Amino acid sequence: MKKRAWKGLAIAAAAITLGAGLLFAGCDTQADGTDALSEVYAQAVELGYEGTLEDFIAQLRGEDGKSAAEDVLVTGGGPVANALVACARLGMHASYAGVLSDDASGAFLQEDFVRCGVATDLIKRAAGRAFTSYILLSRSSGTRTVVFDRGTLKGPSPEQCRAAAERADILHLDGNFLESALCAAAYAKERGVKVSLDAGGLYEGIERLLPYVDLLIPSEEFALGITGAATAREAALQLARRYSPERLVITQGSRGGVYLQGGEVMAYRAWPVDCADSNGAGDVFHGAYLAAYADGLDAGACCRFAGAVSALKCTKVGVRAAIPDRAQTLQFMEEHQC
Repeated sequence: MKKRAWKGLAIAAAAITLGAGLLFAGCDTQADGTDALSEVYAQAVELGYEGTLEDFIAQLRGEDGKSAAEDVLVTGGGPVANALVACARLGMHASYAGVLSDDASGAFLQEDFVRCGVATDLIKRAAGRAFTSYILLSRSSGTRTVVFDRGTLKGPSPEQCRAAAERADILHLDGNFLESALCAAAYAKERGVKVSLDAGGLYEGIERLLPYVDLLIPSEEFALGITGAATAREAALQLARRYSPERLVITQGSRGGVYLQGGEVMAYRAWPVDCADSNGAGDVFHGAYLAAYADGLDAGACCRFAGAVSALKCTKVGVRAAIPDRAQTLQFMEEHQC
């Protein structure tokens, strides 16, 4: 795939997560993991968690019992933020516009963006508690359980939204901080900037944002929920009729997904891999899709490329460090069938 120089992919109006990821061998283990969880709890308190150790363990486990963590990873995250990192890893210029806390966690998140090649000059720092997630991973299944705290920070200001729209070719949103998202999308449309939406959650009022979206990539759960359709194919047709996006893809996780091309609903398959960690796979798919779109690929080719990037991410634990670059992805696609 030919690399193309774009002004940038600016992402605004999105929550950003400082995630404490715990990797477990399996959810049925009875080993005494109190010491390991106590260490993670101490880190969580530093990041703003206000509950007791018992509350923390109960939230993570969802049941009475103890589990020993094999590993602990503290990293930046969030749907839009991870998508940006994927864009940067694939050779695009990416910039984040948002608000981070003015404490150690905010500094960590900003530094993590820099390490990942994402521009940070549109970031503002403010007093408050960061959006924080505690992610429980199962070694046996590669699945996740997430406990999160939305924190107290506000969304990007109108000035940040305007600055993001002025420098971007594509503005990628996820629906968090809806008023900021609407502001940024309106500025983008005024300037002819493409608006992309990772529609994963049915946030209150999210339908107000959909008319602005050019590249609409919802999860199957979102698509079925907002349309009332019985199938992803039916939901795709309804969303196309209502909002007329330039591109429409409905993701279905390990089953691949469906997309519209030439007015027809087509299916794409997921690349088969041994999954070590599915967390962030959808975020990475979105970022890779945008990179492929910027290179001029059609809808089917974008889905195939984005699916390969996402699949490779799933073969390793973590999100950002597990994202492959362009050369690794193309080699994988040449050597495997989907």
